[in-house]
Amino acid sequence: MKLRTVLLFGAPGSGKGTQGKVLGALPGFYHCSCGEVFRSLKLDTPLGRVFVEYSSRGELVPDGPTIELWRQFIGNCRQGGHYDPANDILVLDGIPRNLAQAELLRDTLDVRAVVYLTCPHPEKLVQRLQRRALKENRLDDANLETIRRRLETYDQESRPVLDFYGRELLHEVDATQTPLDVLEDVVAVIRRITAG
Repeated sequence: MKLRTVLLFGAPGSGKGTQGKVLGALPGFYHCSCGEVFRSLKLDTPLGRVFVEYSSRGELVPDGPTIELWRQFIGNCRQGGHYDPANDILVLDGIPRNLAQAELLRDTLDVRAVVYLTCPHPEKLVQRLQRRALKENRLDDANLETIRRRLETYDQESRPVLDFYGRELLHEVDATQTPLDVLEDVVAVIRRITAG
């Protein structure tokens, strides 16, 4: 059974996690942030060391470990009764991050919509990430050079995922609005796809 999915997509700092957490609090939705899954890893495990090695350089963790970890996590959520694919829409943020991951998940995900949080001014993203680093003690947001590398990596590797899913699934939302206005726009998209 393919998992009914809404993808939250956008550059680091565009607000995917914020929107995902709100949606995930609603009955009938389950939010999974790949970044949070990685950050919850114990650093003394092989996968934890891989995550630290790559994220500290602002690079994406290789596809194999990423998908393996994601599948384990979703399986645990199903077994633990937190996520019920028969009744819940999966809200994904941070995965798939590139074309290879999108291909690897093709037979797993039934993507109903890609909500693309756009931000035409990269400097705003840098400021958001720096604020988040202080507030949440995020290693991957602490260094300006690392932030810029993450944004470049997003442009080169992640943005092509939008073409993979196609224009008919794509819904652009201006991420520079207030979080509440962004949420209104995101909810409007979700309403349209769940009504159909």
